[in-house]
Amino acid sequence: MLHAQVHLTLPVWIHDAVDSQHAYTSDAEKVALAIELSRLNIEHDTGGPFGAVVFGPDHRVIAAAVNRVVPHATSLAHAENMAYMLAQQKLNTPRLNAELSPITLATSSQPCCQCYGATVWAGIDRLLIGASAADVEELTPFDEGPLPADWVGELNKRGIEVVQGLLRDEARVVLGNYGRNDGARY
Repeated sequence: MLHAQVHLTLPVWIHDAVDSQHAYTSDAEKVALAIELSRLNIEHDTGGPFGAVVFGPDHRVIAAAVNRVVPHATSLAHAENMAYMLAQQKLNTPRLNAELSPITLATSSQPCCQCYGATVWAGIDRLLIGASAADVEELTPFDEGPLPADWVGELNKRGIEVVQGLLRDEARVVLGNYGRNDGARY
């Protein structure tokens, strides 16, 4: 018999880590939450060192997620993808900014090639990034995959503003801790 459904979940601790009523008004505050989720995901041994949060125009959390690749045995369970899917289900639309705008994704690290593609179609207006792909590859065993040479320009052409390097040092600490402590697991 073929499997006819996919079941993905977040770790239970995420409910205590995210205040959905708080307005995260600054870009740094948004990325700080994504980095904290990445740190907690490692601390709780519930996935890899990545966190992502979708914010609405009121600066409140629509969806928050962490990497769940190994726990769910699927390469698609990256933090950004998980956050997009949860936000899309909550708003009942595959294109988030068709319902609300602007939509912001804050992520602890630059999206890999898979999450870059999802970002193009998810309906994001702003992308806030902590660590770079080079940081991820330097500090962990991950290969972030190929992106267009001018990936930021390609996103800008599609109306997505990109802000890089927010709290980069803090994000690098999480990646470094993960890489030093048997990072090949996730």
